[in-house]
Amino acid sequence: MANIVFISPSKYVQGKGALKSIGTYAKDFGKKPLILADKIVWGITKETIIGSFNESGLDYHYIEFNGEASTNEVKRVAGMGEDNGVDVVIGVGGGKTLDTAKAVADELNQNIIIVPTTASTDAPTSSLSVIYSDEGRFESYRFYKKNPDLVLVDTAVVVKAPARLFASGIADAMATWIEARATIKSNGEAMSGGKPSIAARAIAEACEKTLFTYGEAAYQAVKKGIVTSQVEAVVEANTLLSGIGFESGGLAAAHAIHNGFTALKGDIHHLTHGEKVAYGTLTQLVLENQSTEEILKYMRFYQKLDLPVTLKELHLENATYEDLLKVGAGATAEGETMGNLSGEITPEDVANAIIAVDQISKLL
Repeated sequence: MANIVFISPSKYVQGKGALKSIGTYAKDFGKKPLILADKIVWGITKETIIGSFNESGLDYHYIEFNGEASTNEVKRVAGMGEDNGVDVVIGVGGGKTLDTAKAVADELNQNIIIVPTTASTDAPTSSLSVIYSDEGRFESYRFYKKNPDLVLVDTAVVVKAPARLFASGIADAMATWIEARATIKSNGEAMSGGKPSIAARAIAEACEKTLFTYGEAAYQAVKKGIVTSQVEAVVEANTLLSGIGFESGGLAAAHAIHNGFTALKGDIHHLTHGEKVAYGTLTQLVLENQSTEEILKYMRFYQKLDLPVTLKELHLENATYEDLLKVGAGATAEGETMGNLSGEITPEDVANAIIAVDQISKLL
């Protein structure tokens, strides 16, 4: 039997204006950081980051992220980092940028600092990356020997991102306890490589409680671009609680179904990670045979955050049953996390549950 394993980032810093101190923190890890960010994020954060680096006497090398967390992109960035003699990697941006930065740090065997500019996923704190093909199809999880050395979240930056991304992060985080409890019930293993701990269970439960308590108010505040105590609470839930909760608590059907969705073509790929996870979470609740009222409770919450609860909102209203079987095949593939719910679930079960979610939504 595997031992209980609990893992987390070495340090987590969150608050308004936190980015102004990045140089103070970064100098503890190296003298010449590689900064990976896309063009838009770099335009937003460049002045603050460079100003902080100048105050701390740090040099840096900036590389523009191409947009996909693929093996080719990791190799490209790592090669440029090696050529420029960087000694610490800093990822600034959203989930795919951060996953790529972690992979680059692993390639270069350097420390990693993660600076999320949205609260859209729970990727920042984890010791893994989700790797996609250059075309955006899920390929694999890539695991590392340690979690990030520092996760720095400036909530004043986060609230300037589109509110849709904030809601997406809530959806991703809402899956945390639902998947962790399934893992615990099945005696499955978490992404950390061991059984879920009491601490991970408590964190995952606290994540869901925080979201139900403050999620709607925080979403409305972010629509106005303001930081409130509710926003701070939900950013922590989306990032830290969900990150630790999923990695040390376990994934199950919700994320496996998300990965299955990547097998499809079309407008579904205009949706965010969290939006697809939201539907995957509802599908897991159906697979678990949860009560109709329990499923509707989550649907009502998602509706208030403008998250998809129907096949039409998922851009799959015209999908064939064969399309949904492809999703089911991907979700139940060998090595997927569906096994933490049940090893007996078939592609047909998944396809039927996806349709059932759409039918239940008609009761709203």
